[in-house]
Amino acid sequence: MAPASRKPGARRAATLLPLLCLPLTGCSSGTPEPAPAPDEVIKAATRVLTDACLTHRGLTPPRPGRSSPPADERRIAAALFGTGPAELSLTLPTGYAVRAHTDGCLGAAQQQLYGDQRRWFRVSVIVNNLGPEADHTHRTLNEIRDRHRADIADWKRMRTRALAEATTVLNQPSPQGDTPR
Repeated sequence: MAPASRKPGARRAATLLPLLCLPLTGCSSGTPEPAPAPDEVIKAATRVLTDACLTHRGLTPPRPGRSSPPADERRIAAALFGTGPAELSLTLPTGYAVRAHTDGCLGAAQQQLYGDQRRWFRVSVIVNNLGPEADHTHRTLNEIRDRHRADIADWKRMRTRALAEATTVLNQPSPQGDTPR
C-alpha cells in the first residue's frame, strides 16, 4: 500500500485543508484582529440605518469625495437632520442651548439604537459637557460627575443597549444579500 502522501486524493486534501479552515478562523493569520471600538460600531450602524432611511426616501446617501447638486444637498440634509423647529432642547449650566430634531433619519437611527431618543439626547448632551460645566461653575470634574451620577449611569446603560443593537444591525444581511459593513 502506498504512503498517504502518494494516494490520489491526499495531495488535493492537503491543498484544500487551509481553505476549509478559513470559515473557522475568519481568514486570520493566527492573531485575532482587535475588536472595533464601541464608538466605531455604533457609528457604522448609524450610517447603515441613515443610509437605508435616505434611500427609502428616494435620496442618495452622501459619500466622501462625491458631491451632489446644492438642491439635492439641502434635501439630503433636511431628510437626515430633520426640519422645522427643533423638538429637543436642553440649556446647559453654561447657558449654551443644544437643540436637535426627532423627525430626520438620524433621529430615527438614534431611536432604534438607544431605545429612547429624547432620553439619549438629554443624557448625552449632559455627559458630553461635564468638563465645560466644571469650568463654568469653578468645580472639579469629580464634583460634577458626582452631581450627575444618575445621568452617567443612564448614558452607560443606553450606550450598552446601542452597542448591542448596532451589532445586530451590522450582522443583518442587507436587502442585496450581503452583510453591511
